[in-house]
Amino acid sequence: MKTIMLCCSAGMSTSMLVKKMQAEAEKRGLEVNIDAYGVSEFDEQFPRYQVVLLGPQVKYMLESLAEKTAERGIPVAAIDMMDYGMQRGDKVLDFALSLIK
Repeated sequence: MKTIMLCCSAGMSTSMLVKKMQAEAEKRGLEVNIDAYGVSEFDEQFPRYQVVLLGPQVKYMLESLAEKTAERGIPVAAIDMMDYGMQRGDKVLDFALSLIK
């Protein structure tokens, strides 16, 4: 089971993307757990995941959030703005999976 965390300013806009990613994972027969959280919940939630993807609105926090996850070896990356805006669940899922070791 792969675990993916999406993080944005409030966790709302990424929720739609989570649904698209989950639908794509089901279509491919992949076992994944994908959740969305607001950045205020980051510290509490990130240890439960193998990768964290940031929405464009919190991309500026990438460096500071990556420092928090580095000790546990959890990659943090920003979601491509076009993929995010177009709600391309397939592309974002592929990106997340490529970051999981």
